[in-house]
Amino acid sequence: MSRADALVEAWYGKGHVPWWTWPLVGLYGTLTALRRMLYRIGVLRRVCLPVPVIVIGNLTAGGTGKTPLTIALAAELRGRGFRPGVVSRGHGGSRRESMLLDETPDPAVVGDEPCLIRAGGVPVAVGRDRPAAAQLLLAAGCDVLIADDGLQHYRLARDVEICVIDGVRRFGNGHLLPAGPLREPLRRLDRVDLRVCNGGEAQAGEHPMRLVGGAAVSLDGLRMQPLEGFAGQRVHAVAAIGNPARFFASLRGAGIEVIEHAFPDHHAFIATDLAYGDELPVLMTDKDAVKCRAFAQPHWWRVPVHAELPVAFFEAVVARLPTRA
Repeated sequence: MSRADALVEAWYGKGHVPWWTWPLVGLYGTLTALRRMLYRIGVLRRVCLPVPVIVIGNLTAGGTGKTPLTIALAAELRGRGFRPGVVSRGHGGSRRESMLLDETPDPAVVGDEPCLIRAGGVPVAVGRDRPAAAQLLLAAGCDVLIADDGLQHYRLARDVEICVIDGVRRFGNGHLLPAGPLREPLRRLDRVDLRVCNGGEAQAGEHPMRLVGGAAVSLDGLRMQPLEGFAGQRVHAVAAIGNPARFFASLRGAGIEVIEHAFPDHHAFIATDLAYGDELPVLMTDKDAVKCRAFAQPHWWRVPVHAELPVAFFEAVVARLPTRA
């Protein structure tokens, strides 16, 4: 187990938090609090856009289900007559300047999550300068913007904040980085507009979300097979996401015997990463599949999921969207 993996295990109660993390907690907390204050008093300026901005993020390091929620919300807004666009930093991509994605983006350039979102037909712009990326979406005719993983990106002014919570792991030991998983103190939850609980049991004030799948699709897109078709088989399970254990558990829940292959989040795959020396099926997440299609083998499969949320959640989002003059 790597040092980073051991630290994550400690955050969630499966080991001792190293002593060296505690002095850094105070430094991290002071710097992040100072940054928030500078934005609050106007020393650091926020960029306000002429259309509503919805921010989706989380308080913890690692994956909580932000991207599936982003995709689901964008689809819902389109169904209600809006023209949504998604702005993303493009984690894992090499692109530095702002860029509006075309229909066949390269994940090595723009990142894996933007490619996954763009595959749903929603305009996506990436860039380290998110306000500049947002301008590209405005020029493309978008009338509402969703900032994926933007809760701590205070430079872009927002109208609605949505915090996604891992319903199983919650907030771990409740400490700030690096002694715990928190990017910001738990009291930050009091200032978000909506809370979404992904899996587990939603608590008071949280909207429940489920990631629903049930089928595997070959990476060439020509074959589909219910997950139950792999029940009782050994498979190689590949995940380069924030919480690989969630993916592995979902496969085991379908009766599949899993050989785990966890990679760092946003890992840039090459063919040899998946050369396991046998012909066992390889099952991976949709986010990983976008980076593996160029060298895919016939026995490689992706396992797509979609987010299911109550109608009341979408109604609550729409009700908070302001009308710009």
